[in-house]
Amino acid sequence: MKHRGRVCALTVLLAGASVPAAAKAPAPDEAAFRALYKELVEINTTLSSGSCTQAADAMKKRLLAAGLPPRDVQVLVPPQRPKDGNLIATYRGREPGLAPILLLAHIDVVEARREDWQRDPFKLTEEDGWFYARGASDDKAMAAAFTDSLIRYRREGFQPRRDIKLALTCGEETSETFNGVSWLIEQHPDALKAAFALNEGAGGELDANGKPIALQIQAGEKIYQDFSFEITDPGGHSSRPKPSNPIYRLSAALDKVGAYRFPIQLNPATRAYFKAQLELASGEAVEDIKAVLRDPPDEAAAERLWALNPAWNSMLRTTCVATMVEAGHAPNALPQRARANVNCRILPGVPVETVKNTLAHAIGDDGIAIGGVEDPGSKAHVPPLTPQILDPVRQVAETIWPGVAVVPTMSTGATDGRFLNAAGTPTYGLSGMFHDAEGSRAHGLNERIRVKSLMDGRRFLYEIVKRYADESSASP
Repeated sequence: MKHRGRVCALTVLLAGASVPAAAKAPAPDEAAFRALYKELVEINTTLSSGSCTQAADAMKKRLLAAGLPPRDVQVLVPPQRPKDGNLIATYRGREPGLAPILLLAHIDVVEARREDWQRDPFKLTEEDGWFYARGASDDKAMAAAFTDSLIRYRREGFQPRRDIKLALTCGEETSETFNGVSWLIEQHPDALKAAFALNEGAGGELDANGKPIALQIQAGEKIYQDFSFEITDPGGHSSRPKPSNPIYRLSAALDKVGAYRFPIQLNPATRAYFKAQLELASGEAVEDIKAVLRDPPDEAAAERLWALNPAWNSMLRTTCVATMVEAGHAPNALPQRARANVNCRILPGVPVETVKNTLAHAIGDDGIAIGGVEDPGSKAHVPPLTPQILDPVRQVAETIWPGVAVVPTMSTGATDGRFLNAAGTPTYGLSGMFHDAEGSRAHGLNERIRVKSLMDGRRFLYEIVKRYADESSASP
């Protein structure tokens, strides 16, 4: 998953203590899952030196060995990108007229160098109740759990009402180079068609003692958009300064971007999220949350919440921030060019062009050209959180984590769900995999997931998919 602001369920969470490794040997079905997970994690699927096709073929082999018919398990590979294969498998239901549900997980991972890590990033290490490896959490945990679920359904003889589709795709982490979901929608449109999809994008929150307190379900995500700010000038000798200087003008424009606040705009998911926070937060934060839920929302309260938790500000509004600057060509010359990258995370339903025009108005300098390419997922909207979606989540969660709060949320980062939502398939982030305040270290050094969190998430996904697939009216 691309970098996203981690949404905290409590105002302050301290890192939980490590969970001791289990003393007894795992049950046979858990041992089989561990072997599958290990195999998938240890296949290098980075863009630079790995192969998603190898990982997809390995999972295909396991599904075929479990008894899924060969016609229902295929690896689709872009002709010009032989290492970027995507696994599509269908577990057949008894009522083919019902739209299937889709289980989506990406199998590519972010780059990782052995010399930077404490452990080999492409060897799964279990240590003090944690699994460590690149992809241990993002997103091979869900990919392994989904694959394992289909294998277990087959061996149990489970026949749901509707088909269950599994898509293990490539390129989520490097969409600017290639994205498997986008490619499949364009080249194999039937492969991902479904009533709705389950995807990454939300986990669960543990308190300081490792107790689950909030299970998130993500509906919608902000749109990732880069804008270039550029100004040019004939330049000249630095001994003869001119009244106008590209570096000064660009700096002034970026200051205005930093000072500008896009308006607060709550959608059903974020409104439900902040209502849930009224039960989870404490102190003055509760009153400030109430203030931003009012109409009109209180900007001063929003500023205080921003200081408390930057992720809360990101959920309230579109945000734009300068991330890169490049200027000048020689230390003794007036600059001929100054350029900056401004990264925006745009609320669902807000046109990219509207944000571009707002930025142009905010900086008030016609000499600065603003450019940007619209992302294919920018037309995505927030999928509805209906009782058909939420009720099974609450029911299954209560059996595994009694008393846990189910908290709707919106991702402030980007996942492949943006392409499916834009294509008309409602897509929800739901994993059942809990983290402490430090998180999984996804994209960073020594990525990890608690062994217990992975096993609980595996159980949760197995049960929730069964319920969704066996309902006659599972559509949101």
